Amino acid sequence: MKVAALIPAAGSGTRLGLGPKAFVPVEGRTLLGRSAAALTPHVHEVLIALPAGLDLPGDVPGRAVLGGDTRQASVLALLRATDADVVLIHDAARPFLPVRVIHDLLVAVQEVGAATAALPVADTLVRADRAGDWGTLTPREGLWAVQTPQAFRRAALIAAHEAALADGHAATDDAGLIARAGQPVALVPGDARLLKVTTPGDLLLAQALARVWDAEAS
Repeated sequence: MKVAALIPAAGSGTRLGLGPKAFVPVEGRTLLGRSAAALTPHVHEVLIALPAGLDLPGDVPGRAVLGGDTRQASVLALLRATDADVVLIHDAARPFLPVRVIHDLLVAVQEVGAATAALPVADTLVRADRAGDWGTLTPREGLWAVQTPQAFRRAALIAAHEAALADGHAATDDAGLIARAGQPVALVPGDARLLKVTTPGDLLLAQALARVWDAEAS
C-alpha cells in the first residue's frame, strides 16, 4: 500500500499578516517544514501545493505542486499528482503532529476508508442572536472539533472532489466531501497540540510549544 502525505500550502495567510503562512518560522523552522518532517517517516512521498512563483524552503522535505485559488482546488491538484493508494491530508499550519495520531489514522483508513483526527468539544457552546449577544445554548455532547491529518483512500476522495467540482459545491474540509458522497468517516482522537496557527496569538502559543517539542525530540 502506497501512502502519500498531501499538504495544501498555497494560502496567503491574511489573518496572520506575515505573508504566506506556511513559510512563517517558528523557533528556527517554518510551519511547513515542521509539518512535512513529521509526516515524512510514515509515508512514501510528500507533496506540497504552493502558490505560483514560490519554491519550497530548504527545510521542507517533499515535492512541490502548483496550488489552486482555494484549498479545495489545491487538494484536487495534489490528488491528481500522486498515484498513492492512501493519502494523508494535513494543514501546514498544524506543525506539532504526534506519531500516535498518524498511526491511528492509517489503521482507521484501512478499516473504514476515511478517517479524521478530532477532539471532543470541551467548551460551552452558544449560538449568538442577531445582535451578537447570548442566544441559544448548544449542548456539546457528541460534538467534535475536526483537526488534521485526515486519511482517505485516494480513489474515493478524488471522486468526491470531482463530484463537488461538477456540482459547484465549495468545501473547506475533505472529510466533509466524503460524507457528502455518503461514505463513513471515522473519528480518531487527535491531540491538543495539533493547534492551527491562524492568528498572532496562535503564533505565540506555537513558539512556546516548539521549545518544549524540540527539547523532547532532542
